[in-house]
Amino acid sequence: MDFSPIIAQVWGMLVWFTPAVFLITLLKSPWAKGHIGELLVRLFAHWQLDKQTYRRLHNVTLNTPDGTTQIDHVFLSPYGIFVLETKNMSGWIFGSEKQAQWTQKLYKRTFKFQNPLRQNYKHLKALEATLGVNPEHLHSVITFVGGSTFKTEVPANVTQGIGFIRYIKSFRQPVLSEAEVDAMLHALQTGRRAPTLATHREHVQNLKRRSDPTAERQCPKCGSALLIRTVKSGANAGQQFWGCSAFPKCRTMQNL
Repeated sequence: MDFSPIIAQVWGMLVWFTPAVFLITLLKSPWAKGHIGELLVRLFAHWQLDKQTYRRLHNVTLNTPDGTTQIDHVFLSPYGIFVLETKNMSGWIFGSEKQAQWTQKLYKRTFKFQNPLRQNYKHLKALEATLGVNPEHLHSVITFVGGSTFKTEVPANVTQGIGFIRYIKSFRQPVLSEAEVDAMLHALQTGRRAPTLATHREHVQNLKRRSDPTAERQCPKCGSALLIRTVKSGANAGQQFWGCSAFPKCRTMQNL
C-alpha cells in the first residue's frame, strides 16, 4: 500500500498547524497583549482626538535617577498634558485608588498586579522633571482594553475602551499656550530615549534590578543611595524598608 498521499497530507497539515499554534501562543503572551492594547489606543486616539489640538507621543522612555521609566502614551494640549497607561486585560477587576495592588479574577484564577494609578504616578513625576511643568497641568489616565469589567468603584480617570477619550475631552479650560505645547513636545522628542529594542531591553533590566532587594538603588528624588532601614517603634516595628541616605534632608521611602 502506498502511504505517500497520507504522508503528504499529514505533512501539509503540520506545515499549516505549527505556525498557527506559534501565532496563537504569541498573541496570548503578555508582550503581545501589551502591544495590541497600545495599538488599539493609538487607533482610538487617531479617530477621536484632533492631531492639531492633541500632540501625541507613544512608547516614551525617560531617564530617571534610579534607571528609566516607560510611558505608553503622552498627549500634549492647551488643556493640559495627559499621561495614559494602557492595560489589556479581561475578567473581573477589583481595586481602589489607595490600594497598592489590584486583583484580576479570570474564571477560577486570581492574579495580582500593581495599582496602575501608582504605576502612572512615576510617569507623571518623570515628565514633571523633564518638562519643568506645573504638576497641576499633568493628568493621569488609565484605560483597560480587552473586555474587562470593574467590580469595584474606580476613579473617573480609570476608564475602559474609548472612555479615556471622553475623560481627556472633559478638560476644556486652556492652561498652556500653543508655544508652550510646541516647546514641551520638542523637549520630549529630544529628551526621550530612542524607541529601540536596546532601550526596551535596558528598561527591562532596570525593572529587574529595582525588584531585587540585594541590588544597589538610588533615590528617585535626590539621587543619593537608598539604604535598607528597620522601623524601630510603632505598629510596624521590625519591618524593613528602603530609606534615603540623605535623611533627614530627603525623606524618600520605598517598600522593600
